Amino acid sequence: MPIDEALALAAEPRTGEITWTPKDVQLYHLGIGAGIPATDPDELRYTLESRLHVLPSFATVAGAGSPGVISGLSMPGVDVDLARVLHGGQSLTIHRPIPAEGRATATSRIAAVYDKGKAAVLVMRTEVADSGGPLWTNDAQIFVRGEGGWGGDRGPSARPAAPTGEPARVLERPIREDQALLYRLSGDWNPLHADPEFAKLAGFERPILHGLCTYGMTLKAVVDTLLGGDVTRVRAYATRFAGVVYPGETLRIRMWREGAQGVVRVTVGAVERGDAPVLADTIVEHS
Repeated sequence: MPIDEALALAAEPRTGEITWTPKDVQLYHLGIGAGIPATDPDELRYTLESRLHVLPSFATVAGAGSPGVISGLSMPGVDVDLARVLHGGQSLTIHRPIPAEGRATATSRIAAVYDKGKAAVLVMRTEVADSGGPLWTNDAQIFVRGEGGWGGDRGPSARPAAPTGEPARVLERPIREDQALLYRLSGDWNPLHADPEFAKLAGFERPILHGLCTYGMTLKAVVDTLLGGDVTRVRAYATRFAGVVYPGETLRIRMWREGAQGVVRVTVGAVERGDAPVLADTIVEHS
C-alpha cells in the first residue's frame, strides 16, 4: 500500500527556517487578483510597500516552499502518484498578524490519515513561529484518489449546515487567463496548473486554477467588504474545495454574517457553469 498510516503518523516532524519579504507578499497579492484598480487606495494596501498589509492567507505560501499538498507527499509513509492528488480542503488559524517581512521556524507533520474507501485523506499540519511566539497553524487536507480501502479511520463526517436566508453581500470576481501562471510564482509549481498535457493525464480538459488561489481571492473579498479592509481582524479561515476553477472564469462569492458570533459564512461558485460549487463549508472567524 503506497500510504503506510502508522509510519506516516509516527514520522518525526520536519522543521526548517522560512523567510519572506515585502516583494513576496506583493507577488502573492497580485497572484490572487489584487491591484485592480491599480491606484485605488484600498488596493494599494496590497501592492505598495509603504502601505503594505498582509492578507492572512499569505501563510499558505510564506517562505516560497512547497505548499502542504506537495510537501505532504514527500513525508515518510507516503508514496503516491501526483496525478491522483487533489487538494481537499484548507484551514488556517492566525495567532498574530503576519508581518510584511519575517523569519520564522516552520514545523510540519502528518497529523491524521483517513480511509475514505476509494480514496485516502492526509492532513498535513504546519505550525509557524518566530521570535515573538506562534504566528499561524495551517492544515492542508490532501485527497488521494484510489488509495483507500485498508480499513482505517474514516475521519469526521459531520459538515456545517448550509447558510440560510439572503446573503449580506454577493460579489463577482473575474479570473485572468494567466492567473494560475502568476499565482504559481509564489511557490506551487504543480504542473496541473500550467501544463495542458499533465492536466489531461489528471482528468481535466485544461489546466485548472490553484484551489489556494481561489481561497485567497475569497478571503480578500470578505476582508474588503465585511471587515472594513482590516486584515488583522481575521482569526481563522477554513474551506472545503468542492470543485475546480478554470482560468478565465468568474467567481460568484456569497457571504452571510452569523449574528454577533464573529463569523462569516461563504459559498463560491463558477458563474459560467451555472454557479457550479467551487468552495463549500467556508467559514471566516474574526474579531
